[in-house]
Amino acid sequence: MINTTNRLSHKLGILASSLLISLSSVAFVSANTIYTWVDDNGVTHYSQQPPSPTDSPTNNAFTNKLYSEDIEPKRIGTVAPLKPITQNKQASELEKKAAAITLADKQQAQQVCENAKHSLNVLTTHTKLNKKNNETGEVVAMTEEQRQASIAEQNERIRLFCNI
Repeated sequence: MINTTNRLSHKLGILASSLLISLSSVAFVSANTIYTWVDDNGVTHYSQQPPSPTDSPTNNAFTNKLYSEDIEPKRIGTVAPLKPITQNKQASELEKKAAAITLADKQQAQQVCENAKHSLNVLTTHTKLNKKNNETGEVVAMTEEQRQASIAEQNERIRLFCNI
């Protein structure tokens, strides 16, 4: 009986101390007032205390109150620049050639479409690809830049030859 009460009090002591430690480590968030003002020299000041009489704004400056809970943090990271979309004559020439091939031989256009879909599937499902060099005949590994260029080329073929 005494042994079980000692165990129980020991467990309660451990529970109470771990609860105390966890509660003491929690940071309580409180809203702060942030004062902003512009001095005579045009410098903007930020402070949690209102401006003192020596720092007090004159008739050309103003005082503003902000609350810390209203201030949203900026997103971290960079925004990728967007490429300008340019319509060039080469794209229209490719479209004309694709339309001519499609009109002349629908079966060939369908074959180009199927090959482009298969190649795109291979390019998007595998990252380590090998390619045969047409000049030397040896097999070399494709770089990521070459793979991305091939993906763009296959997407263009699909756009031109597959009537989706």
